[in-house]
Amino acid sequence: MSKRREVPGIRPYDGPAGGWGALQATAKAVRQQMEIVTAPIVLMRTNQPSGFDCPGCAWPDKEHKSTFQFCENGAKAVTWEATSKRVTPEFFARHTVTELLAMSDYTLENLGRLTDPLRYDAASDKFLPVGWDEAFARIGERLRAMDSPDRVEFYTSGRASNEAAYLFQLFAREYGTNNFPDCSNMCHEATSVGLPQSIGIGKGTVSLADFDETELILSIGHNPGTNHPRMMGTLHEAARRGVPIIVFNPLRERALERFADPQNVVEMATYGSTDIASTYLQVRAGGDAAALKGVMKALLALDAGNGQGGGVLDRAFIAEHTQGFDALVEELHATSWADIVQESGLRRIALEQVAQAYAKSKATIVCYGMGVTQHNTGTANVRLIADLLLMRGNIGKPGAGICPLRGHSNVQGNRTVGITEKPAAEFLDRLEQVFGFTPPREHGHDAVRAIRAMEAGQAKALICLGGNFAVSLPDPERCYPAMRSLELSVHLGTKLNRSHLLVGQETYLLPVLGRTELDVQATGAQSITVEDSMSMVHASAGRLRPASAQLRSEPAIVAGLARATLPASRVDWLSLIEDYDRIRDLIERTLPGFDDYNARIRVPGGFRMPLPPTERVWPTPTGKAMFSVFRGVRERYQPWAEDALRLVTIRSHDQYNTTVYGLDDRYRGVFGRRDVLFMHPEDLAAQGLAHGDLVDIETLADGRALRLPGITVIEYEIARGSVAAYYPEANVLAPLDDIDEESGTPSYKSIPVRLVKAAPAAATPV
Repeated sequence: MSKRREVPGIRPYDGPAGGWGALQATAKAVRQQMEIVTAPIVLMRTNQPSGFDCPGCAWPDKEHKSTFQFCENGAKAVTWEATSKRVTPEFFARHTVTELLAMSDYTLENLGRLTDPLRYDAASDKFLPVGWDEAFARIGERLRAMDSPDRVEFYTSGRASNEAAYLFQLFAREYGTNNFPDCSNMCHEATSVGLPQSIGIGKGTVSLADFDETELILSIGHNPGTNHPRMMGTLHEAARRGVPIIVFNPLRERALERFADPQNVVEMATYGSTDIASTYLQVRAGGDAAALKGVMKALLALDAGNGQGGGVLDRAFIAEHTQGFDALVEELHATSWADIVQESGLRRIALEQVAQAYAKSKATIVCYGMGVTQHNTGTANVRLIADLLLMRGNIGKPGAGICPLRGHSNVQGNRTVGITEKPAAEFLDRLEQVFGFTPPREHGHDAVRAIRAMEAGQAKALICLGGNFAVSLPDPERCYPAMRSLELSVHLGTKLNRSHLLVGQETYLLPVLGRTELDVQATGAQSITVEDSMSMVHASAGRLRPASAQLRSEPAIVAGLARATLPASRVDWLSLIEDYDRIRDLIERTLPGFDDYNARIRVPGGFRMPLPPTERVWPTPTGKAMFSVFRGVRERYQPWAEDALRLVTIRSHDQYNTTVYGLDDRYRGVFGRRDVLFMHPEDLAAQGLAHGDLVDIETLADGRALRLPGITVIEYEIARGSVAAYYPEANVLAPLDDIDEESGTPSYKSIPVRLVKAAPAAATPV
């Protein structure tokens, strides 16, 4: 093999995921953000019964027996929030918004914590200090002046607590709208829509205990080492027990190959590691449906060849608990192996071997992430996973089930307490009974529809409970001007981000307490609650001194906005803030599953929300689990579909959602930069390119040519025909209207693109 040119910032990383590299990265994050004396105390409180829930991923906590309950990226999330850096009014006095917009997203958030409430002054192009009462009064005045409540969009980040999210939805619905664009719309909305159709609920069915009993894990479309890193401990334990872990993913990801547990003394002392994937199948981007159908088609063949009565399929389960199986079988028989192989990029024998492993396993878990959901067929993809599990009765028994890997630490809890643009009639009825107002019944806007409404002049205000709304969305060519067209924008946040700077006629920044900070109200220190990705609800209580005396909690700010906007409200907003138990009492009165809420969160570990499918009870209209049919094997593609490369947007290891902690992605061998495109060597050659060349990436959307210029292509182990670039930078290539029509989720994971060679990169041949 000929030597490839040396490219600045690109070099091999040979270590496993975790291990000493993770400890070194954690130490670096601490040094850069916090006082060395404070950091260990803070980190040791992470995910402990008397401490705070990690503001990072939503993977559940183990029993609290180990020395520490945080991972590398959790430590980054904690130190990023608990930083000693501050962004004060004096800073804003020195910088215009125009100047701040020229900074990178990493630089903006790395400036530190917001300390004071601010309002935008167009005359000076600066943010100026404003008093809390003045801000509340002015925002309330502007909201009351709207000619329709549906002019306002209420956005929620997945880091908001159950208490804040519940008050937020109560405020919006008493105001008169169901416009709830939410971070779920950009990630797991396909789960929230697809799973209820299949099994009756939009949540996973497994617990951590199921991973102790499972005989097979299928891992589809996710990178746990970066996006839900505490999961690595669970996969590590399963792999060491000899449980096969079969991975479907376009990229070779180090954490799915081998992992060294920092709490494993032997591995750390010997620089050893544990292999994670027993089989690694590099499915083509957008080929998940084809691969799943291939496994199911092979499973049918195994059943047919197993003699009279089959025995591979759980026909008793299918007969008693499901509907629609015959239609699925008919479609699988009609789907050709040639189409499956071409679209998935996988060999038939490889998919047949997966089916054999699945047939052998008595209890199987399927885990999946945004590699499944962020497609224009995301909902159908999710339902295919449910189909596969239902074929062998792998829902509602120990060691088996479906495991959607939610991102932010309370994105699932937000949904549970009412953050949805499509509320159930029963929930609205209970709100009316308890609070005495008539909630709106018409469905509201999700995230993409909120932007469309802004573009059309129908939405005129946006209230953001955290998050980085515009940067999270695709197609900034449309989203950024839409944000700037608003009459009013209000952002609750801990740090400055680009969405805050896309100012409208009137814009406010309201600084909030972080998850790590002490929240003291009239009755004393308060706890909030969150729900993890396995439906466990537990308490979280910060202990750090707040970054500023001016900070207020998210529930307190929401209550302040509601009180100023709704002077005739029968809700005693201020009383609720005095003691968060009162908020939880209202949640208990209006939502099922929260019986004895306040008592149960005082038990270490909390409690689990009801999950009827775990008892083989199916809350679908038919009372049965429902098989679905995916016609053909392909997604919907835009122009250039036949000869286009398929772009996957990915996060770096120094990143969580839109927050970039640093410029390294060490597991993939990228250091100090993000302007790269990962590409298979044979695709490079076919395109007449070499490792280190500069290209412009382009796609088409609604007659527009979307382009990301000046990107360096680098060789990487990725499926043929697939390329990958970093999110959110590559969002410029994701058209706003290329969505899963059922869930509204944008198609971030299989964008058809072409490459145009640019000027040669500055590189030195070796």
